[in-house]
Amino acid sequence: MSLYGWVILCTILGPFALSFDKKVAFFRQIRFVLPAILLVGICFLLWDDFFTRREIWGFTPKYLAGIYLSKLPLEEVLFFLVVPYACVFIYACLGAYFPKLNPTVFSRVFSYAFCAFGIVLLVIGFGNWYTTSACTLGILLVLVFDFWKKARWYPRFALTYTIAIVPFLIVNGILTGAVTPDPIVWYSENHIVGWRIVTIPVEDLYYNMGMLLPVVALYAYFSRRSSQAV
Repeated sequence: MSLYGWVILCTILGPFALSFDKKVAFFRQIRFVLPAILLVGICFLLWDDFFTRREIWGFTPKYLAGIYLSKLPLEEVLFFLVVPYACVFIYACLGAYFPKLNPTVFSRVFSYAFCAFGIVLLVIGFGNWYTTSACTLGILLVLVFDFWKKARWYPRFALTYTIAIVPFLIVNGILTGAVTPDPIVWYSENHIVGWRIVTIPVEDLYYNMGMLLPVVALYAYFSRRSSQAV
């Protein structure tokens, strides 16, 4: 198995195994989770392929299995299934184990800090394809769901995203070369501001927000619609 494949496997093993925990019973939510992941994943695969073709980022072949969908390695395609699944799993666990938790103050502070830092990145890196697209999308989504829609599920999501930063740093650190001579995933220096968390471009924080927030939003919508129908 390729190194990228091992990263994907290790990312999903824990959340998948714990999906059968009786208190969370996350496996019963698959009918809501999968459509959300697939709808968002298709959009991100198109974005990913577009950037790969223009060498805004790319992949080191020696860490891959050699199976491709268009310009994307199979492992990268699986990334858009595995990482959102793990995030929604954390979100569901918080709801199951802490049903009265409503970190509204935390989420509002988080949103202000996230948007403010994103604006700084946009000013510094405006015109860089990755900086501009990732930060714009991340900021807009937070503004829509927290400040405009005031989604009731958003405070729990903000806490979920913060918790997920720990495994995010591990997974993305491995992918961007923290433990290998060459990065599994590389980025063109012409399209990032150059600030890194160890080896991770800081823009990845906003890219992940752009991917994970819509997935949770759709998951919450599908779950609520099902409950109302019942």
